[in-house]
Amino acid sequence: MCPVISTELKILIFIRDIFSNPLLDNFFIFISSIGDFGFIWIALGVALLFTKKYRSTGFLMLGALLMSFLVTNLFLKNYIARIRPFDVYNAGLIIKAPTDFSFPSGHTSASFAAAMTFFHFNRKIGKFLIVLAVLIGISRLYLFVHYPTDVIAGAIIGILISDFVYYIYDKKFLKLKKD
Repeated sequence: MCPVISTELKILIFIRDIFSNPLLDNFFIFISSIGDFGFIWIALGVALLFTKKYRSTGFLMLGALLMSFLVTNLFLKNYIARIRPFDVYNAGLIIKAPTDFSFPSGHTSASFAAAMTFFHFNRKIGKFLIVLAVLIGISRLYLFVHYPTDVIAGAIIGILISDFVYYIYDKKFLKLKKD
């Protein structure tokens, strides 16, 4: 077994052995489920489209989510094809086993893409959304469905996508408005 995967499995086993209990099980199942299919982020983005003040934010969040899905779920997961930790370690899961590949974490990528995009427009609420994104990433580790590097890569990808979307908006769209 690869030394990196071996180390990451040890981290996941440590998390499971030290922190696993019914209260945290239910908490992280809930946190992870609100990130399923990016639903919470899509719902927030669509809701923002109906407000004049945050319409641009909603549009950009949805764009960032789409980019995250394309980069993470359609391209990288299938190109890298990393087997999930529960398949390597044969760990019993407390959620339904995901059927796609592990690297990078789609839940984490989508969460950071959406939360960081919102953060660009409203730092106060954005901080809360970033905490939620972090919790979603942690939930994927706790539930033994992702390696730590999957979650870290997902967060980095989400942040980069958010920054890219905001950069394009800032340089192109705002420039058009000023002219």
